[in-house]
Amino acid sequence: MLQAPYATATMSRTLIDSLIRFGLVALLATFCFQIFRPFMNLLVWSVILAITLYPLQVRLRGRIFAGEGRTATLIIVLVIAIVLVPTYLLGMALIESIEQAMAIARHGELRIPPPPEALAGWPLAGRRLHDAWTMAATDTAGLLEKLGPQIRAASLTVLGAIGGVGVGLLMFVGALIISGVIMAYGEEGTRSAVRIASRITGPERGPRLAALCTATIRAVAQGVVGIAFIQMLLIGVAFVLKGVPGAGLLALAVLLLGIMQLPATLITIPVILLVFASEGASATNIIFAIYVFIAGLADNVLKPLLLGRGVDVPMPVILVGALGGMVTGGVIGLFIGPIVLAVGYRLFWQWVDEPPPRIEAEPRSNADITAG
Repeated sequence: MLQAPYATATMSRTLIDSLIRFGLVALLATFCFQIFRPFMNLLVWSVILAITLYPLQVRLRGRIFAGEGRTATLIIVLVIAIVLVPTYLLGMALIESIEQAMAIARHGELRIPPPPEALAGWPLAGRRLHDAWTMAATDTAGLLEKLGPQIRAASLTVLGAIGGVGVGLLMFVGALIISGVIMAYGEEGTRSAVRIASRITGPERGPRLAALCTATIRAVAQGVVGIAFIQMLLIGVAFVLKGVPGAGLLALAVLLLGIMQLPATLITIPVILLVFASEGASATNIIFAIYVFIAGLADNVLKPLLLGRGVDVPMPVILVGALGGMVTGGVIGLFIGPIVLAVGYRLFWQWVDEPPPRIEAEPRSNADITAG
């Protein structure tokens, strides 16, 4: 009779001990997350860059016969140079253009050419555009004074965007440096990822899960960079053939915007307006504007074609993950979304295809047989 209360007390004490341990672990995990949260975006970017660049390190290491640390350092230095040199040239060109615009506005030398007569014959808004353009050409100072508040608000918006791009660039360079440290321990990192995945999903699924996450990150990264490079070629060739000033720098700006997942129309629309303002609405300029505008939107067509190549998951899963992750989590979500959906997709189908366990009847003993 005394065993039941003793067993109940022991079970109650064990439950209380388990709850206390669980609470302490949850408290420790919460504190760790709060400490880690300010660096989360930076470290996630570092891991993404390290996984993307590690195959290059493996190939380069076999050719230059250097260790992982030196090879990773060489790759990071080259990538930082490739990113910073065009950015510096673009920044200097932008500063020079702003200084020239401020000097022209300060001395009252801004001159807007009159609109072409063909503009008035355009359907719908042609007459209104012609009248507004004529007013701007005949009374430029009055137009600037009238639009002063809007111009100041737009200038503040542009400066804020430039500041955001600068902060993002600094964060990208910092992530590159940290990714170099991660790549220097690439083999140990690979084994650690497999061990963690195996501990969560089992020794059979762990290596496949780690390989799936790695392949998804590389496929999305290569798709993003490849799409940005294709857009740079499409738009840059048009700028060069048209004779747009600074065509090479503008093409590099398109490449950087594509890598940062910003629309290329931030470059193409101002260039189209500049061409129309300086040369008028000729047939050649209209064709140029249509081509450049479509090329600026080409990433919306190329993403379904290039994302998800080399991944053992259907392309729509990767595409939906990339688009949904981009909407919910920004640029980092572009990589996290496909990983989550790809892992969920594979685990779901593994669960569907796994046969249910067979329940075998226990063999009957001789006593049962005799009693029967």
